[in-house]
Amino acid sequence: KNPHSQTAQCARRLKAARRFALTGTPIENSLTELWSIFQCIMPGYLPPYRKFMGKYNLTAAPDSSASRDEALAALAAKVRPFVLRRLKEEVLAELPPKIEHRYYSELTREQKKIYLAYLERLRDDTRLTLQEGGYNRERIKILAGLTRLRQICCHPALCVENYRGESAKLLQLQELLPEIVGGGHRVLLFSQFTEMLQLIKKMLEQERYRYLYLDGAVKTGERLQLVERFNGGEGEIFLISLKAGGTGLNLTGADVVIQYDLWWNPAVEQQAADRAHRIGQKKVVQVIRMLARDTIEEKIYALQQQKKELIDRVIKPGESFLSAMSEDDIREILEI
Repeated sequence: KNPHSQTAQCARRLKAARRFALTGTPIENSLTELWSIFQCIMPGYLPPYRKFMGKYNLTAAPDSSASRDEALAALAAKVRPFVLRRLKEEVLAELPPKIEHRYYSELTREQKKIYLAYLERLRDDTRLTLQEGGYNRERIKILAGLTRLRQICCHPALCVENYRGESAKLLQLQELLPEIVGGGHRVLLFSQFTEMLQLIKKMLEQERYRYLYLDGAVKTGERLQLVERFNGGEGEIFLISLKAGGTGLNLTGADVVIQYDLWWNPAVEQQAADRAHRIGQKKVVQVIRMLARDTIEEKIYALQQQKKELIDRVIKPGESFLSAMSEDDIREILEI
């Protein structure tokens, strides 16, 4: 998907009478991924890279919403004859429904104090960086700051040494689990932060829940054993690192998926939820996304949906999302 990668360059040099591209996420980070795919299977069909970027790049400031809409409509019309799309619900009609919910929590007083203090500092630093025109140079540093805010939303202990206060999300999770587990449901709980999984693990032990645990440190053979044990009925809750277990696992033994924290790309969260919602699942799958109210999580979620809608106009992907954030996006998120 990255047109500058060695893989993409080698793929374009392959000699073949027929070319097909097969992917579940034709657009995951930017529209340039679509350009890269078409450049491989139909070289020259779309405009040259720089011209394409200037015309269709959604992270650039648009001349007007009308001109952007026209450009997207033109791109959609151009690629549509060559795209065959099949949704999971079309080919797996026997699957039970998947129902998604958003659960909001209010930051605790101490948590909110820490969050607002860090937010103000990040705003000041970012405002100065943007004024000096250094966004591209400092982009990684800014994104690291946004990640720190998201960690505070999960639990301040992830980034504040010796924090002894509460976390609104963790308290909400403690309230949710008795009803879920008591109702006979079994749970997959995902977080991108292994430190957060450790805090949840500690809470589960205190509450005497039966659980299994998987993160990137677990070897492949052990992962398969954990999957078999869980699907065989062992444990009520399976704690999973999003990056380690968000793809490739069949966990139909669960019918509730809890996404404890927000990931930049909804496609990753979608794939994680589909560990339970797949062939072999007999129950309705409930997907719970936990969000901290009046925080960066709400803003990122809104930005994701806004950009996802724009991309849906082009190819209508079920899992696609523009995760690359522009300078304008940063200004909107931090309100600067």
